[in-house]
Amino acid sequence: MRFSGAIAVALLIAGSVFAAEIPPAERRSGYDFMKPDTRAMQDEDTANPGMLWVLDGEALWKRKPGAVNKACADCHADARTSMKGVAARYPAFDKATGRPIDLEQRINSCRTSHQQATPLPFESRELLALTAFVARQSQGAPIETGTDPQLAPFIARGRELYLQRQGQLNLGCANCHDDNWDKRLAGSAITQAHPTGYPLYRLEWQSLGSLQRRLRACITGIRAQAYDYGAPELVELELYLMSRARGMPMEAPAVRP
Repeated sequence: MRFSGAIAVALLIAGSVFAAEIPPAERRSGYDFMKPDTRAMQDEDTANPGMLWVLDGEALWKRKPGAVNKACADCHADARTSMKGVAARYPAFDKATGRPIDLEQRINSCRTSHQQATPLPFESRELLALTAFVARQSQGAPIETGTDPQLAPFIARGRELYLQRQGQLNLGCANCHDDNWDKRLAGSAITQAHPTGYPLYRLEWQSLGSLQRRLRACITGIRAQAYDYGAPELVELELYLMSRARGMPMEAPAVRP
């Protein structure tokens, strides 16, 4: 199955006429490419599996995990107010490290510096739950990532990664998501790769997952070596994708096939 999928990708790209970057007016969320039953699952909170993580995140928001006996709520109070629009601005520039960090890394930074608690592992249920809860507060808010001038060189590096061909299939992200969007690959629609709904519930995974998980899966799919979770390259690629989706509404937690 993996071999036939690789052949399908190669044939798709070989037969395409490469397009330019998608104009802002033509940019569409992955939601627009879904079947009606998947859209309905995302739209209804009681049917959206991602809401289970949001509920867990709400409980974790009030928990006091570290040595200083502080919860997220002790500093940030009601997340519905304090976290509104926050996820729409990440990845953001971090003064302490001098580079961008994503929302998961910000949560762990707060845990270690303000709660004196151990950082949560990438893709752990707790970290996904807290991220989903924070991101949920920005549902419907327009993405604002990338407006900080300090981020410009990192966005440029993320764009280079997006365009760079790599792996045994010699493909870049743009070959699928800019040049061949709205076509089908192995029965699934090729979307424009706008990360409006992360963390999201993917039916293929039967679980919630981060944008980094999806990026690593794509890199592995083109037979390239995936970057480690939290690697600067993945954060820069996240940053470029979010800045590319600027103005589109947040959907987290989204549902995808």
